Amino acid sequence: MTRYWLSFDLGLRGNYDDLYRWLAKLDARECGDGMATFTTEQTPVQLKRALKPIVGKKGRAYLIGSDKEGKWSGKWLFGNRRPAPWVGYVELAGEEQDDA
Repeated sequence: MTRYWLSFDLGLRGNYDDLYRWLAKLDARECGDGMATFTTEQTPVQLKRALKPIVGKKGRAYLIGSDKEGKWSGKWLFGNRRPAPWVGYVELAGEEQDDA
C-alpha cells in the first residue's frame, strides 16, 4: 500500500459529487480545502486513468506520493501550476521603501 496526497481544484462547475464518491471508496481523509490523503495499491498511472472522467478538461489534480526507493515527489495528473495568490505580498530586496 502506498500513501498519496491528492490536491484537487475542479472549478465552480466541477464534478465534486463523483470525486467525493471516488475518495470515499478509498476511505480518504480530508486534509484541508481541496486536499485528501489515502492509501491504495494503485499506481499513479492507474489513479490518473480513474480520475480522468471526474476531473474533466478544466480541472486540476496534483498527486504526491513516494516512489519505490521511498523518495517523495509530486506531479500534475491534470492541469498545471498557476500564479500563487500570495505573489506580490513581499517586497523584493533592492526595492526602495517609502519611510513616510
